[in-house]
Amino acid sequence: MANRKQKKSKTEPASVTDALTLPQGPVSLADYDPRSTPGSTGGKKQGKAALLKLSGELSELQEQLFAEGRAGGRRRVLLVMQGMDTAGKGGAMRHTVSLFDPQGVQIKAFGPPTAEERRKGFLWRIRREVPQAGRIGVFDRSHYEDVLVAKVHKLTAASTISKRYDSINAFEEHLVDTGTTLVKAMLHISPAAQKERLLARLDDPSKQWKYSPGDLTDRKHWSEYQEAYEIMLEKCNTSTAPWLLVPADRKWYRNWAIASVLHETLRNLDMGWPEADYDVAEQRRMLTEAD
Repeated sequence: MANRKQKKSKTEPASVTDALTLPQGPVSLADYDPRSTPGSTGGKKQGKAALLKLSGELSELQEQLFAEGRAGGRRRVLLVMQGMDTAGKGGAMRHTVSLFDPQGVQIKAFGPPTAEERRKGFLWRIRREVPQAGRIGVFDRSHYEDVLVAKVHKLTAASTISKRYDSINAFEEHLVDTGTTLVKAMLHISPAAQKERLLARLDDPSKQWKYSPGDLTDRKHWSEYQEAYEIMLEKCNTSTAPWLLVPADRKWYRNWAIASVLHETLRNLDMGWPEADYDVAEQRRMLTEAD
């Protein structure tokens, strides 16, 4: 893996997605450098330029997916983003998802479940937000909160959380079987970068609304969260729905990486424009002769 601290591949990965895909098996987040830039050959200036360069083709690919859905296709893409506070889930959306036409995107940020949602099971509210055919869905946090926050803060019995990993895998397998391409990205940030970003929020009146005293509470549980993420990444990293580990200390890289993965994902769907279900020549003749 190109983004490991202790090992670097001598050959370039075939794609950004390949460079970021976690191998199956036990995971140690300490082995991955949050400041690394797998798949990128330039710096900040080049990364920002490369992101803008992707915008045209990303827009066209999304329109093809949307058109396919309108024509009866069942395919869709779902981007699931997880990460510690300030890792940049919102920032990645602003800089990458904003390149798409809003009518073809469904975004859902999951907060703490309501009493009704808790009664119906942890996946009930998730299933309701799966994107429609032809759409690109984005989950800012997701069903994985129920094996992360719930585990760290002991909101749920350990035996129940243990069963949830299998439930998640079965749910995601069903999504893939019914036309969803899953992109799961864990935004990997260092405690030093998080501290810097939290302080920046406190220092800027226009960003203080983003800060919550709860951020400091969660920061005290950093090691427990890292362990919870490692378990999650091991147990729910399947061949059907693999996890990507995206270094997030460098904002420009995080944004470029997410956009590049979405570009590769859409391109690999090998889409085209749906054929018209009417006689084009006849419609042209009628329109020409009209009025």
